[in-house]
Amino acid sequence: MKIIDAHVHLVQYIAGTGAGGELRFVGKGMAEYASGERFRMLPEEFDSGVVTAEDMIRKMDENHVEKAVILQGNYFGFQNLYAVEAAKKYPDRFRPAASYDPFCRGKDRIRKHLFEELGVGIVKFEVSTGSGLMSNHFTLALDGELMKAEYDYADEHGLVFVIDIGKCGSESWQVDALRRVILAHPSMKFVVCHLLAASMMDEAKLAEGLKKLALPNVWFDLAALPHNCRPDAYPYPNALRYIRLGIDIAGAHRLIFGSDIPSTLKEDSYGHLIRYITDSQGLTREEKESMMYRNAEQVYFS
Repeated sequence: MKIIDAHVHLVQYIAGTGAGGELRFVGKGMAEYASGERFRMLPEEFDSGVVTAEDMIRKMDENHVEKAVILQGNYFGFQNLYAVEAAKKYPDRFRPAASYDPFCRGKDRIRKHLFEELGVGIVKFEVSTGSGLMSNHFTLALDGELMKAEYDYADEHGLVFVIDIGKCGSESWQVDALRRVILAHPSMKFVVCHLLAASMMDEAKLAEGLKKLALPNVWFDLAALPHNCRPDAYPYPNALRYIRLGIDIAGAHRLIFGSDIPSTLKEDSYGHLIRYITDSQGLTREEKESMMYRNAEQVYFS
C-alpha cells in the first residue's frame, strides 16, 4: 500500500516555546522549559536532539513511506528554512510547510520571503494553549481581525492552510469560529490536525466538532491519534474507534494519515503507528488507500 505521512517534523535544533516559556534541549533526548519542567522530548535514537532529512528518509524507507509533509510548531521551534532545504534536496520525498508568529512587526516581510520568494505552498498555525499561539499570547478569537489577515493572505496566495486548534475543551478549541472562517474561504484547502485532539472523554464533542467542520474544503489529519486516545495500546482500538467516527461523519476521503514523528516514537514504533491502520480488519481497502495516500496526494502534492 502506498503511504504518505502528512505530519512529520525535522529538528535542526530544539528551540521551542510554550506555556512554560522557552524550551531547550538538555541532552539525551530531554528538554526543559524555563519553568523547570523537564521531560523526554525525543526517543533514544535521536538523543542528540537533531532529526535530519536523512534520518527521516531512513525511517520512511524502513516503513515503505513514499513521501512526507514537514510541518512546523512551537514545540520544537520553527524549522522553516531547514524544512525548505530538505525539500529542495529531496523534492520527491518532502513537501515543506512554514509557520510564523502573526504578532511579529515584520510579518509582511516574513510572509513574502517564506511563501513568495521561497515558494512554500503550505502554512501551518498551531494556536493551542500548550505550545501554540495562545500559550505565549493572549487568548484570541480564531475568526477575529488578527487571524483574518492570515487567512486572507493564504487564500490570496493559494496556500494550503493547516491548523492545530489544541486539545478539546481548551480555550483555543474554537470549532464554531473555525467553521465561520472556513465558510468565508470556500476555495481554500484547510487541514485540521489531530482529528480535533479529542480524548476518550470527549467523544460527543468530537462528533459535534466533526459535524460542524465536515465541509467540502476541509480535511482532518490523524497525527498522534493513539497518543490522544490514551489509555490505548497497539493495535489501538480506541484510535480506530475515533477513525471510524471520522469516516461515518466526514468520510474516509476527508481523513489524512499523519504520525507526528519523531516525538511520538517515544511511545511506539513507526511501524505500529502505520500498521494499526493498514492492518486493521475494521477498515476497507478503499478507506485505507484514501487515508494513507490519495487524500494527502490531493491536498498537498497535486
